[in-house]
Amino acid sequence: MEKAAKLPLNKLIEYFQLEVLYAPQNMESVVITKSDINRPGLQMVGFSKLFDSTRIQIMGKVEFTFLEEFPTEEREKKLERFFELGFPVLVITRGQQIFPEMMELAEKYQIPLVRTEHGTSQFMSMVIRYLNIQLAPCRTRHGVLCEIYGEGILIMGESGVGKSEAAIELVKRGHRLVADDAVEIKKISDSTLVGSSPDIIRHFVEVRGIGIIDIKEIFGMGAIKDEQAIDMVIHLEPWDKNKQYDRLGMVDEYTNIMGINIPSLTVPVKLGRNIAVIVEVAAMNNRQKKMGYNAAVELNNRLMHQMEEELNLQ
Repeated sequence: MEKAAKLPLNKLIEYFQLEVLYAPQNMESVVITKSDINRPGLQMVGFSKLFDSTRIQIMGKVEFTFLEEFPTEEREKKLERFFELGFPVLVITRGQQIFPEMMELAEKYQIPLVRTEHGTSQFMSMVIRYLNIQLAPCRTRHGVLCEIYGEGILIMGESGVGKSEAAIELVKRGHRLVADDAVEIKKISDSTLVGSSPDIIRHFVEVRGIGIIDIKEIFGMGAIKDEQAIDMVIHLEPWDKNKQYDRLGMVDEYTNIMGINIPSLTVPVKLGRNIAVIVEVAAMNNRQKKMGYNAAVELNNRLMHQMEEELNLQ
């Protein structure tokens, strides 16, 4: 199930170290729900059709220069026409000094007023990039996510199949754990999924027979990572002797997550197989494929070439 994404305004203010000029009583409950932002030039001249009151509003040098052209009384009317529309926050860029009437209207309509020293275009691009990640569609999947040689590998399978044990072995081999048991997956673009762990269980792993362990405390900071793009999905399943498993890798398989096809493999698990090593090799092989080399295709080409040579000798 996808979660409705929202970001507390206070978190945005803290992340970008914004100066709070006015904070209404309901500041703690103000949330951002859209990554789109707006510069309110049209609204101040009276055009309010299609105005989206959920967007962050940003005023830069252009807007301030425009407002300076008017007497105080007329400027206040234009600003009130804008403030009465309602919105989550107004950001003043370039560290500009606000007009006194802006503070009065912020108090009247209970709208947060903040300021940054960043240039308008620079700040807009930073905020959009940040919000695209924070407000991306999110879905939680049961599994383990590790970073292996730079590849994000999502290990999935039934409970008890050995996902967490494989993750611990991978960490011991120098790789990094992102999430165990529950993986929160965000779709940050039409081609990219990023996984992370829920805050409450971050860095913890459950091992049957031992219990809960803290990967960060046992193996150190180098053994963990907060988030990772998902490059491959590996499905672990108990070995079925009656099932035919892929032995060549000529046919590419994919797992669809939130509308994006991720390369995937099905790995059977049985006594004596080192799953961590298999996952590690699968990650390296997937990286090779992305770089243009496919071992299965290379072997097939060699066989075809040899067959052609034998036919030519006949």
